[in-house]
Amino acid sequence: MIEVDDRTFHDQVEKAKLPVAVMFYTPTCVHCRAMAPYYAQYAQEYRDKVLFARVDVSVNLFTGERYGVKGTPTFKFFCQGRPVTELVGAVYPAILKRTVDEVLVHGKDCISTSTEIDYDITGYA
Repeated sequence: MIEVDDRTFHDQVEKAKLPVAVMFYTPTCVHCRAMAPYYAQYAQEYRDKVLFARVDVSVNLFTGERYGVKGTPTFKFFCQGRPVTELVGAVYPAILKRTVDEVLVHGKDCISTSTEIDYDITGYA
């Protein structure tokens, strides 16, 4: 499991070759602390198939805002650099594990039918 921040998110998550599970958390979040051991366990269990990352959104505001994180924990799953699904709030660990399995099976199908985000486009002329 890796800790990423606003500067490293692009290289570590969006350019990753493997699917990536990202836990957006804050240190004061009770549910985040409760999920942390399960998240670490799954990081070990899936270590050759899925990259597990964490982002502290209390200090990495840009990344949290960029991906619409409104509460913690938020688990987002990325395939080929694009978010394909998410779970928000205190979820059962079994649901988190099942979602990882589903991303492994269906994540690339979601990518083939989604539109790539062009980050060079801005609303400013």
